[in-house]
Formats: sequence, structure tokens, C-alpha cells
Amino acid sequence: TEIRDSLRELGIQLTLLNHHVSARLELKDVDLDCLNLVDLNGPLSPSALARRAGLHPATITGILDRLERGGWAARDRDPSDRRAVLVRALPDRNADLMRLYSGISSSMNKLLAGYGDTELELIADFLRRTAHAGRNAADELADD
Repeated sequence: TEIRDSLRELGIQLTLLNHHVSARLELKDVDLDCLNLVDLNGPLSPSALARRAGLHPATITGILDRLERGGWAARDRDPSDRRAVLVRALPDRNADLMRLYSGISSSMNKLLAGYGDTELELIADFLRRTAHAGRNAADELADD
């Protein structure tokens, strides 16, 4: 129960942090979510991004327009299919993101320094599995 409660609290705190970051960058929360998805998994087609974000493809168009205007992302022709488009994150604005996440990054570095390699491997495995479970749960809800 304590782990589940802590995961809920972590989710809330990360949501609040991302909300503050997106506000400072003059982005909508969903724009930052999509930018993070592209940065972690990209380049992605707009339809793949829509699926991963759980959004309607028409919504993704507006998000990508805003991210492009802000210099956060670009839409390029897919080299394997010139008719298709891939979205990629642009590195030019990474310093803006890193500055805003520097507090949590510094705190995490200090926290993780207190663990040994075996413990870190266990924590990393737990987080990977937790993320996978969350992705599966979101996919199941999206399929309903």
C-alpha cells in the first residue's frame, strides 16, 4: 500500500512540476507531454504520437503547429516514404528545459548517490516495469 500511495504522490508531484515547466515555457501541458514523447521515442509520425499520447490526430496537428512555431519540434519527410512525415524534437531549446528541470535533476542525483549499483539496478527495473504497466493500462482504456 505504501508503494502504491507513493507512486500516486509521485505522479501528482511530477504532473505539478511539468505544469509549472510548461507554464514557464508558455506551452500547454499537453504540448510538453507530446514534446517529451517525441524526445524519448522519436522521431515519430504524427499518428504514432497521437496514439502514444492518447489524443485525436486533429488535436496533434494543433500541438505540432505550436511546437514548431516555438522552435521545439520539426516535421520532416520520412526518408523511407516521402509521402509520410516524422516529428522530431529540436535540440536548440534543450537548455531552456534543462534549466527548469535542474532542481529535480540535482535532487535526483543526490538521492541516487545514496544507493549502490545493485540497488540502482533493482530500482531501474522496478521503474521500467511500472512504466510498462502504466502504458498497458492507458492502452486498455484507450481501446474502450
